[in-house]
Amino acid sequence: MVLKSNAASPLFLPSGRVHIVTWNVGSAVPPDDITSLFGPNVSDGNIDMFIIGLQEVNSMINKRLKDALFSDQWSELFMDTLSPFGYVLVASQRMQGVLLLVFSKFCHLPFLRGVQTESTRTGLGGYWGNKGGVSARMTVFGHPVCFLNCHLPAHMRNLEQRMEDFESILQQQQFEGGTATGVLDHDVVFWFGDLNFRIEDYDIHVVKCAIDSNKLPLLWERDQLNMAKNTESILEGFMEGPLNFPPTYKFDVGTHTYDTSAKKRKPAWTDRILWRLRRTGSPVPTHNAALQRGLTSWLGGATKVTQHVYRSHMGFTISDHKPVSALFSLHFPFKVEMPLVELQVNKEWSKLSDATVRFTVAATYQRSSWDWVAIYKVHSEAFLQINLDNFSMGYTLLLKVKKKSFFLCSL
Repeated sequence: MVLKSNAASPLFLPSGRVHIVTWNVGSAVPPDDITSLFGPNVSDGNIDMFIIGLQEVNSMINKRLKDALFSDQWSELFMDTLSPFGYVLVASQRMQGVLLLVFSKFCHLPFLRGVQTESTRTGLGGYWGNKGGVSARMTVFGHPVCFLNCHLPAHMRNLEQRMEDFESILQQQQFEGGTATGVLDHDVVFWFGDLNFRIEDYDIHVVKCAIDSNKLPLLWERDQLNMAKNTESILEGFMEGPLNFPPTYKFDVGTHTYDTSAKKRKPAWTDRILWRLRRTGSPVPTHNAALQRGLTSWLGGATKVTQHVYRSHMGFTISDHKPVSALFSLHFPFKVEMPLVELQVNKEWSKLSDATVRFTVAATYQRSSWDWVAIYKVHSEAFLQINLDNFSMGYTLLLKVKKKSFFLCSL
């Protein structure tokens, strides 16, 4: 995100890019390489945030006990993959097998504030977390954004239950402080996961023939989620790009073949990524070609979301689902211009010796006993946290760091 100033017009964050991945991993062990999930140019640093939503992460008792003490295998894999490119884990939330990871470029950390996470169980009447939703919300350069990863009930017959569970998730997930206390109160909401919507009316033979002949629009017309957007008020405002990839469920594990078991599940687009902008009374432009194709949405003519890529990753075979990813551009009217706290490091901290860092606090910032400075390991959460209650503006911190792979960050 490049910050630009123009006295005659609002400040914008041009082409802030968010890459979202959803994948039902079917309790599988992670593969050795997941780099292809992030696009061909992940090393270029053109993506500002990576959002990962997994479902059916192995949640057997022995695995959960181990994961409670250490990071789970999937989180470690994503951290190890993204950290060499300068991405830091901002938030994570897990509810049994449902896992959400939010990564950001390190340079954006001072502008990601008010980070909170929530989870809602809907399995077994709300007592079991095999189904439900986990979310992470934050202000991104002053604008509230929410990421919601859901695993909704399976099977063709449970359309009504899926809608009820989604509504329950939206009602129960409440955040503290600010004006965006509910999921739909945020300026931008990204909703993704194994949503389990199916293809109605057509039998399995017709569905497979349509896939083989690349007549996907025929199937999209009978997709439950696509049809429900026209009838369910809870889905009002949610947008999705065209499903120009084959259904991502259900495959024989280890193959690219749709289900050949005795159940012969009908292929379906169960794995989805949608977005929504908070409604306002302001008019939006109508001349944009992408807007007319349903790939761009506006909030009050200022905040804009554009989807550039929506695809599946058919090469992965460890699960009966294929991963799905989407790439978005976010344009925000500028709200946050400077970090609340700025750090001045005199030299690179790469030797086994003491180093000095000075910090200054913005005059408009209201100090609190909860203020802190942290040293972040590149691929983990806070390693060292120092309370600032007794420090004054311009104070010098003396911190001893014995590894190269640590960032210093103030929030």
